[in-house]
Amino acid sequence: MSGVSSGAYMAVQFHVAHSATVKGAGALAGGPYYCAQGSSWIAYYNCMTPGGWTPLPSASFLKLQTEAFAQAHEIDATGNLARARAWMFTGSKDETVSPEVVKAVRDYYALFGADTLLVSDKAAGHAMVTEGSGSACGATAAPYINDCHYDAAGELLKFLLGSLQPPPAQAGGALLRFDQAPYAAGDPFAIGLAAEGFVYVPQSCRAARCRVHVAFHGCQQNAQAVGERFVRDAGYNRWADTNRLVVLYPQTTVRYFPLFNPSGCWDWWGYTGALYATRDGAQIRAVEAMIERLAAPRP
Repeated sequence: MSGVSSGAYMAVQFHVAHSATVKGAGALAGGPYYCAQGSSWIAYYNCMTPGGWTPLPSASFLKLQTEAFAQAHEIDATGNLARARAWMFTGSKDETVSPEVVKAVRDYYALFGADTLLVSDKAAGHAMVTEGSGSACGATAAPYINDCHYDAAGELLKFLLGSLQPPPAQAGGALLRFDQAPYAAGDPFAIGLAAEGFVYVPQSCRAARCRVHVAFHGCQQNAQAVGERFVRDAGYNRWADTNRLVVLYPQTTVRYFPLFNPSGCWDWWGYTGALYATRDGAQIRAVEAMIERLAAPRP
């Protein structure tokens, strides 16, 4: 799985929580597992633009936190991470999430022996970086998809999955909407999810077994905010067509009360509850249920 901004945080925390089944994570403009430690203050100040009075939690400290979760059987065994791959991206013009935060993802995974790759040589703003879609490369503005002449989706998929077939010029599969309620105990709104999510299904996957990649949008980048721009233009779908890959695009929603999530972010600081970063986290459980449905036998 992979994601941008809050989606990057979500991809990393889902990976660590379910490392026995998730084989790797791609993080664009996001930080390490459990960085916020259940605090919106730490999330905003320490884990986005850290400074002298608000330092970024060290990778070694977060490793200890992770091991404590594993010993309590709240996440999968950390030994799985030694076989994992983690791909990171930070843009030199990103003023929303500092480069040191993204570099901390690399340092965190390296402590567990994972294979890592950090890309930090593009003049990108805070956005999903593509080869030819979106705003100017250095922009930080809706829909947070930037044309940097760099195919981030393709590069992270190649690193996480290995050698891939080249993509077609245009995506030829089906982008489908689905009801997220059955995966959220009937009430996705209660855990910050939208009524509908998306899944991209290549023609080859309608009759054959395929792998699944989960792509998490960022804050202010769900369908409620940008329509289908992320699910169509982020760059994953063409690669999915030629590499037997189903792409799941779960969706958040804006909430103000009792959950406070005005930007439609994924929960990486605890707005859905204290267990947010574990297997029992409400959003993690919902996305896990979506993946299990994709893995279920066909009718």
